[in-house]
Amino acid sequence: MSLERPNAVTLRGKPFTLLGPERKPGDKLPEFSLVDNGLQPVTEASTRGAVRIFAAVPSLDTPVCDLESRRFNEEAAKLGEKVKIYVVSMDLPFAQKRWCGAANAERVQTLSDYQTGSFGLAMGTLIKELRLESRAVFIADAGDTLRYVEYVPEVGQHPDYDKALAAVRALL
Repeated sequence: MSLERPNAVTLRGKPFTLLGPERKPGDKLPEFSLVDNGLQPVTEASTRGAVRIFAAVPSLDTPVCDLESRRFNEEAAKLGEKVKIYVVSMDLPFAQKRWCGAANAERVQTLSDYQTGSFGLAMGTLIKELRLESRAVFIADAGDTLRYVEYVPEVGQHPDYDKALAAVRALL
């Protein structure tokens, strides 16, 4: 049974319930299982060894998610190989692969939570009523400790890119 956080986010002003705990800086990155564009599993353990940005978005086929993912793709080039950026959504891997090609996104890795919702449940981003990820940014260090957490309160808004990127640079 999942922890429910009623009225945790809004979408166009309408309140929604998030499933899972609210993560905070200092928490350990929990276990999860996602699927990459080649239908291969990606787990918390398989991402270790780098500073990681996990950007949860509702769908790459929406304007804000598209812009956010493109922005992180651009920033990845400036951050270098010590930082890995993952964009997580409920979009099917096929749709994510199509988006990556159309957006020329080669530096971020899109990961799908469509099978089990384990990322959303573990990170507290799964919108109960819509079965979509809520917009959030998590930064984990190479030792699996969350160093930055932002749950965007209005799903249609952008995250604070400057704060997130400053948190990443502080870890390098």
